[in-house]
Amino acid sequence: MTTSDLWTYADASISQRNLAGFSVEALDGGIGKVDDATYDVGQSFIVVDTGPWIFGKKVLLPAGVLRDVDLDTETVFVNRMKDQIKNAPEFDEDQYRDSMYRDELGGYYGPGGLGYREPS
Repeated sequence: MTTSDLWTYADASISQRNLAGFSVEALDGGIGKVDDATYDVGQSFIVVDTGPWIFGKKVLLPAGVLRDVDLDTETVFVNRMKDQIKNAPEFDEDQYRDSMYRDELGGYYGPGGLGYREPS
């Protein structure tokens, strides 16, 4: 996975869907609901409201970590473990759309980062 792939949905049809409100499942269980999603080419991501899982915090996940979307159950599946998501850089409500913030997350979720997982 390259850095540009990290911010691009693997399935282009996802960019045609409104994911807000969908449940989000990590490889080892639920993590919350999609609060926001962007569909900008090469800069896409979802913001997940974790609810009680990590005390109502939000996390930002690059589009490239999404592995599947089930439209029938309105569920987004991500290719990361819950701990990888929980230990990601803290979500910054004021800067999450800035490229510097995304670069920091890209370093975490991208190749060589602690939150990286080889695509299956």
